[in-house]
Amino acid sequence: MATVEDVLESLTQNQASKYKSIEVQKDIEPQIDPGNLLIVDQNPLELKKLRADKEGYLKSQARDDAQLLFNNIWNLPTERVEEAICVKLPDPTTILPREKPIPKVKTVTRWEQYAQLKGIQRRKKGRMVWDEELKEWRPRWGYKRANDETRDWVIEVPGNADPNEDQFEKRLKAKKERVAKNELQRLRNIARATKSKVPGVGLTPTEKPSKDEVGLALHVAKTSTASLGKFTDKLPKEKEAKRVGKKRKFDPAIGDFKKEKEQQLNIINIMENKKPKLDITKAVNRVITQQDQEASEDRKKRGGKVKNRRGPPRKKGGFGKKNNAGKKGKGPKGKGGKGKGKVGKGKGKSR
Repeated sequence: MATVEDVLESLTQNQASKYKSIEVQKDIEPQIDPGNLLIVDQNPLELKKLRADKEGYLKSQARDDAQLLFNNIWNLPTERVEEAICVKLPDPTTILPREKPIPKVKTVTRWEQYAQLKGIQRRKKGRMVWDEELKEWRPRWGYKRANDETRDWVIEVPGNADPNEDQFEKRLKAKKERVAKNELQRLRNIARATKSKVPGVGLTPTEKPSKDEVGLALHVAKTSTASLGKFTDKLPKEKEAKRVGKKRKFDPAIGDFKKEKEQQLNIINIMENKKPKLDITKAVNRVITQQDQEASEDRKKRGGKVKNRRGPPRKKGGFGKKNNAGKKGKGPKGKGGKGKGKVGKGKGKSR
């Protein structure tokens, strides 16, 4: 008969065979950064075990590293928060790159500056509002909102209004104007924060539009018709707007075959005539310049003279050497006196 102690011992042995120990031994101590919950294991992998069972071996290595990380975490000071044991992590030691850039400081709007100056406190409005007509609480905005004007099927015409005016269209137009005004204020706040100007393209009004902006706005208004401004009359002394793209014109795919044939032949002629033109003078000058450079390098190395390759050598003319009539020539040998040449007169040289 097995005793209770034997049964408990066998159970503990079975559990020990199923679960691994929390003590993990590594040849190289891993680098643990509890602030980032990071562990770096630099131990080399065993290739035999990796090739035999790749997935099982990698899982066992991951389990060992996770166990080392948890052991390090539980060595930190703990505290109890709402029936839960928490650990206060230290500052991280590993610098990791951010996924997104650091958020910029939000610039204050003109109204926020005024509110800070006057000490106006912002009050948060509740989401639910009491609807007097339906006698129930409804959302302030969105679907099934309270005091919804779009549910009105009839609108009373004011006494000072035109009886033929559509009050529904007037209400819708006023709402669109309010939305456009809010959008303009938003763009102005962004422009003021970035120190730029609100773009004026004929759709967004500006305080002091320039001449080009007025012309562009006029062009946008004229081309916003169904015929794209084809039948719109021009104003007196109206000039064409600058910086306006022109519509490209394309020839029809099927039409004048004679013109198409000429275009194709012109393309072929252009391709055939694209032959390299040989400038003989330029080529010869380049060769001569290259030879002169090589000769000058040889002269520097040897210390000799280099002949001019650009043309025939010049004739060396001496003083009184030419014998043409009326020109100076050499006289008879004497002591530096004046001598007569063969034909003309000239000063002689003494030797």
